[in-house]
Amino acid sequence: MPSSGPDPDAAPTVIRKIIHIDMDAFYASVEQRDNAELRGRPVAVGGSRERGVVAAASYEARKFGVRSAMPSVTAKRLCPDLIFVKPRFEVYKAISQQIRAIFAEHTPIIEPLSLDEAYLDVTDNLQGIPLARDIALQIRARIRAETDLNASAGISYNKFLAKLASDHRKPNGQYVISPEMGAAFVESLPVGKFHGIGPATAAKFNALGIHTGLDIRRQTLPFLQQHFGKAGNYYYWISRGIDHRPVRANRIRKSIGAENTFATDLTEFAPMAAELQPLIDKVWRHCETTGNRGRTITLKVKFADFDIITRSRSVAAAVGSRAELERLSLALLQAEMPLPKPVRLLGVSLSSLQEAEAGVETQLAMLI
Repeated sequence: MPSSGPDPDAAPTVIRKIIHIDMDAFYASVEQRDNAELRGRPVAVGGSRERGVVAAASYEARKFGVRSAMPSVTAKRLCPDLIFVKPRFEVYKAISQQIRAIFAEHTPIIEPLSLDEAYLDVTDNLQGIPLARDIALQIRARIRAETDLNASAGISYNKFLAKLASDHRKPNGQYVISPEMGAAFVESLPVGKFHGIGPATAAKFNALGIHTGLDIRRQTLPFLQQHFGKAGNYYYWISRGIDHRPVRANRIRKSIGAENTFATDLTEFAPMAAELQPLIDKVWRHCETTGNRGRTITLKVKFADFDIITRSRSVAAAVGSRAELERLSLALLQAEMPLPKPVRLLGVSLSSLQEAEAGVETQLAMLI
């Protein structure tokens, strides 16, 4: 999530046409496509071991509440018939490149977010197609014809609304939020549905009596900044349907990170170490997804009074395994014990990345 909101003085001079493409249950759908025995059955891509994490869940599994980033033991408890499949990241990468080639026939302005998700700016598209919805239809039809996989699309005049729109008609659908619809669409949206607002932040909004986009819009900018810091600026503008962030072609960031705000503040090493495990899982899963590796490990600690400290360590060679990432992360935490105050949030990130593939955005703000 951006740390600051858009600059209203930097508003585009023309109404942009932004498409957000999101493959439907991508990893799981690939496995079902390639293995007829998995079709129509609940499938989770990821590790089935006690410390495993679900990387992707089929729609059959989602009916039982199974979600990506969920611990495998929790997923199995929710869905006893769940079938775990080992990830095949090289296959997913190859399909992702195939899909990206389809995008490139329409626009060079492509911002990949992951292997299965991207923004496209089609304001001035290569095919000269006037309506973005028609471009999205063509892209989705090509993806289906060439990969036998489904994609959903959101079409709007900015990235924030395009992302919301792509979720609105999943799976295998698309939705348009026009400039005339934008403000009303955001007004009716529960804060927990906003992209970039996780459960802990949604709970904080609710505790302040703020439940919808309209409720956010009614707040002053100083009020939102007081309670949410720099993110308050972002919330102020998106509650008005305003987001001037450009689609950044071939965007490369330099870190992969995950963090989590706890329901209850922590003081002891053991529960903190336990809370770090899913964060380490997420960071390493994205390392495997992108093929990137990093040399600098950073631990972020936010205390109950919102003070923040970070501790980093760089190693000579890129971190080569999840076990190494865990060892280094826990060592950073152990070196700070005992901590002077209760902890409300922990985060882990990898930087000094060695990039395996240009054009993949590897700065991932993953809030759980």
